[in-house]
Amino acid sequence: MMAAVPIAHVLTVAAVLFVLGVTGVLIRRNVVFMLMSLEVVLNSAGLAFIAAGQHWGQPDGQVFFILILTLAAAEVSVGLALILQMFRRFGTLDMDAVREMRG
Repeated sequence: MMAAVPIAHVLTVAAVLFVLGVTGVLIRRNVVFMLMSLEVVLNSAGLAFIAAGQHWGQPDGQVFFILILTLAAAEVSVGLALILQMFRRFGTLDMDAVREMRG
C-alpha cells in the first residue's frame, strides 16, 4: 500500500526544480549546461502536471507529461545539432566567447 504524498509537497519540489532550472539557464554560459537546465525546467512542469492530475483524479496530467517528454526529446535533438555546429564554427561552447568572436 502506497502512502499519499500531499500535493503541496510535490508542488514545492516542482517549484524548487523550476527555480534551479531557470537559475541555471540565466547564470551558466555553457550551452550544454543551459540545455540541461531547460530539461530540468521541463521536468518540473511535468511533475506539476502529474501531481495536479493525481490530485483531481484525472489522467490529463500524464497526457501532458507525455507531450512534455516529446517536446524535450525534440529540444535535445535540435539543441545537439546546434551545439555541434557552434563548436565546429567557433571552437568553444561558451556563449560569452562566441558573442565576443562575432564582433
